[in-house]
Amino acid sequence: MAFGISRHELNEWKSKCSQGKIAFLTHYWVEPRFPGVKTITKVGCCDLERLKEWCLTNGLNPAYIHFREEYPHYDLIGNKQIEILKKEHLTDHLLRFKLG
Repeated sequence: MAFGISRHELNEWKSKCSQGKIAFLTHYWVEPRFPGVKTITKVGCCDLERLKEWCLTNGLNPAYIHFREEYPHYDLIGNKQIEILKKEHLTDHLLRFKLG
């Protein structure tokens, strides 16, 4: 379950994804399979080849891209989430969700 974001932020992420841009959406998240994990960053892009290349460039396996929804995305959690947010200069995500 996602929470801590506005409809505007979600729609902005969807719009960027639809335009073939790499888009980042960080939100609070509760998933029993990952105890202690409180946030997730969805890295989305409707240009699947671009998203796969982004994954490979960042040392991530594109086999884990989610296709459950209209917007393909890769889920980042834990240390890798913090590493990538820093690499992408997404300081606002780090500060807002009190990460690293």
